[in-house]
Amino acid sequence: MKLILFTFLSVTAGCVQAQLPDSLVRYVQPLIGTAKMGHTFPGATVPFGAVQLSPDTDTIPYAVGGKYNPDVYKYCAGYQYDDPTIVGFSHTHFSGTGHSDLGDFLIMPTSGPLQLDPGVADAPETGFRSAFQHANEVAEANYYRVKLDDHGILAELTTSTRTGFHRYTFQEQEEAHIVLDLTHGIYNYDDKTVWTVVRVLNDSTVTGYRQTNGWARTRTVFFAMSFSKPFKTYGSKNFDGTSVYRGFWRKFDQTDNFPDLAGQKLRMHFDFDVAAGEQVHIKFALSPVSMSNALANMQTEIPHWDFDRTKREGRDLWEKELRRIEARLPTEADYVNFYTAMYHAALMPTVYMDVNGQYRGLDYEVHTAKGFNSYTSFSLWDTFRAFHPYLNIVNPSRNADMVASMMAHFDQSVLKMLPIWSHYANDNWCMSGYHSVSVIADAIIKGVYEGDAEAALTACVATANSRRYEGIGEYIDRGYIPDEANGTSVSNTLEYAYDDWCIAQLAKHLGRTDVYETFIKRSENWRNMYDSSIGFMRPRHADGTFRREFDVLETHGQGFIEGNTWNYSLYVPQNPAGLMDVMGGRAALSRYLDSLFTIHLPDKFFANTEDITREGIIGNYVHGNEPAHHVAYLYNIAGEPWKTQERVRMILENQYHNGPDGLGGNDDCGQMSAWYLFSSLGFYPVSPGSDEYWLGSPLVQSATINLENGKQFTVEAMNQSAKNVYVQEVLLNGKPMEGYILKHRDIIDGGLLQFRMSDKPGRR
Repeated sequence: MKLILFTFLSVTAGCVQAQLPDSLVRYVQPLIGTAKMGHTFPGATVPFGAVQLSPDTDTIPYAVGGKYNPDVYKYCAGYQYDDPTIVGFSHTHFSGTGHSDLGDFLIMPTSGPLQLDPGVADAPETGFRSAFQHANEVAEANYYRVKLDDHGILAELTTSTRTGFHRYTFQEQEEAHIVLDLTHGIYNYDDKTVWTVVRVLNDSTVTGYRQTNGWARTRTVFFAMSFSKPFKTYGSKNFDGTSVYRGFWRKFDQTDNFPDLAGQKLRMHFDFDVAAGEQVHIKFALSPVSMSNALANMQTEIPHWDFDRTKREGRDLWEKELRRIEARLPTEADYVNFYTAMYHAALMPTVYMDVNGQYRGLDYEVHTAKGFNSYTSFSLWDTFRAFHPYLNIVNPSRNADMVASMMAHFDQSVLKMLPIWSHYANDNWCMSGYHSVSVIADAIIKGVYEGDAEAALTACVATANSRRYEGIGEYIDRGYIPDEANGTSVSNTLEYAYDDWCIAQLAKHLGRTDVYETFIKRSENWRNMYDSSIGFMRPRHADGTFRREFDVLETHGQGFIEGNTWNYSLYVPQNPAGLMDVMGGRAALSRYLDSLFTIHLPDKFFANTEDITREGIIGNYVHGNEPAHHVAYLYNIAGEPWKTQERVRMILENQYHNGPDGLGGNDDCGQMSAWYLFSSLGFYPVSPGSDEYWLGSPLVQSATINLENGKQFTVEAMNQSAKNVYVQEVLLNGKPMEGYILKHRDIIDGGLLQFRMSDKPGRR
């Protein structure tokens, strides 16, 4: 992997201090991720782009012999760093998710005899896939390049928001083929592709769509494809051999130069004669609405054939995005980690509308976004914690559009629920909680979303009262979800209680006392899960008794999702002081936290957990999963803020590195990266839905947040070093701060936050 780094240093007051580089894009390393789990896509995209064009490295099926194939988990993003071959380049991907879908419209350039099967990794010559070497691979912001060894082709990718731009350079004079694989997908299985349509309009333009039934139950994506050079011939093969009825289309030979195609498992080829060194360009646009809209997207965004111009324009968009925070950091590695985190925190959610504002809604109808930009792919169980609060500071207008998109989702829902985990006009209902209410409440309370706040409160209440959804009825009636009613009864109860607190804060903000009283009471339901006899949250039966057989270290089958009770027992972000009281006070909470970070968790307790390896764990603290992301900051209320400072800096160093195995867990659509960004700046949103951030220990030497309102908020860490992790004093606009709370208004009004650092623990 080739990555060029530049360091700018000056000597100031006898110490070496990094200065802000002229370009921040150069520090982005798209391959930083979780190599063992393969959840990073290294391809080309612009910030929040609808097209995320990236190599896929295998065709692992979701199921083998009718049973789930655990190896498929490595391919959530389509790309596995350790794989020796590339199957092709598809146009849609998720970033760091623990489940998957997408991988639409795979393109592969080939040379020599035509092959329409991808073949297998240990014998790439049996198909159109190709071997590749990381030494011949470059990944940058909005640019990807690799040499396809078996075909002797240099592949290059770049994008605009809705259009992928391919450039393929052929080394020898020969016959060349462009394979368009419409059967390919991520988390694929035999009947995932429901139907595919292709129309060849002329010798350089192709349109079509495909419908899939996957994580998104009913998803349709339209495309338009344009070649820089007319193809001389084309053809197709339908790999669906199971259909009994074939109609009277059999009158035509649809395999050879036939322009009107449809089927479940189509692959196409487009054939060219090329000279040595000749380049063939392809523009490939997507639309959620129609083929004509896909063409319009292409013609509007890339009306030319200048690949380098599109690459440069995308790079400029990334430079603008990264300039929202201009940070000075101690080392080159820190620069790479910081700006790659900003990159990851601008990949998802993705734009979900055409250049004319149209999109397909949850009701399967075509809508026009009025007054907002429509977005999709909300991994809310992860991103409510830090990602959306991060956007509320650095990119509030975009987060306001995301809230508007969630409200549109609610309006189009026949269930009258806000999104849980939505993508492409579907809700896949993954994970627990109804955390869209956290995102909405946080945005309204902080003045980010200026839409109809009363309508937003109504939507939040309706979602929280959806009795049929995952134990909500039991939760409302009993104050907790019984163990026998739900396999994740404890974590669901805890997460509902937090979400209810968010609704209460929104109601209080709007003066709705009636709603406030109901939901502030519900927000205390976490108490019903706490077993004081053992000091942990614990599954509880409908008769009120706690489950007898219970393992505090085990994750599976204990009433929790993606965490054990050691981590989840601290999940009361809305009332950490109340939790501390039931635990026994400051000293008891401190002992609990100390044990969490230091006890050894044997391998057997996460051996069967797909999304966590040893690298994502510190003691028994699982940073690689999100439920405990706030807990390092809880030492503040235990009266030991120096331990928060120590733990935060330890996590920053231990869980975030350069390289393909740089993250200790899934990035989860920007949440892991948002934690890094907040903590590097020295503060964190422990409880989104409030206007407070809790102080930690900054990694940056200094950082200026360029706010959308034209003001600047600057963080400075005096005497910053790897050893000086402890905070002796904090000044806000020159005045000493008491306590550990920073207000949102303190940030958006602009100003200066200064930390005086030391290598010795202090009392603040």
